Amino acid sequence: MGVFLPKDEPRHVEALSRETVFDGAIWDVVRETFDYNGSVLRRDFVDHTGAVGIVAISDVGDVMMIRQYRHAIRSLNWEIPAGLLDIPGEDPLECAKRELAEEADLEADHWDHLMTLNTTPGGSNEFIQIYVATGLRPLAHDYVREGEEADLEKRFIPLADVVSAIMQGNIRNQIAVTAVLAAYVQQRQL
Repeated sequence: MGVFLPKDEPRHVEALSRETVFDGAIWDVVRETFDYNGSVLRRDFVDHTGAVGIVAISDVGDVMMIRQYRHAIRSLNWEIPAGLLDIPGEDPLECAKRELAEEADLEADHWDHLMTLNTTPGGSNEFIQIYVATGLRPLAHDYVREGEEADLEKRFIPLADVVSAIMQGNIRNQIAVTAVLAAYVQQRQL
């Protein structure tokens, strides 16, 4: 008997109707109706542009983590550098390079796609592309951080320590948790 490896499967279900019920500053909320197995269903969800996240690993195995205020949960969260695909037509890898520069003042020689995540598939159509960046070096630039990014803290932390913090429940950001644990598994398999 073979090993069963589950795999998510895209399925296109045509919307019967679609309307924007909230036009937001960063993303919208849409309402769609659709026929699913003979029943007409209605769902509201966040219509998201998509995003990228970067597990930036130094030559000694430390991970670049940033601490940033997140108003919705009233918390300073430890996260990986990440950002929205908010420039029309921008390639996700180019977005990742831009976000690593803007949030961590770094550039990387090597980029590998690690995974694609659906952050909250029951309430958002967001997909986030996660990359591992290595061959890091400091980058000087004129980008000015504003808003919640204005006072972000950045720090290299040993990968094993970040994993320990995750397992102790001290880091709860879903994107950081998933990406760091996946990078940890990947590093152990190399």
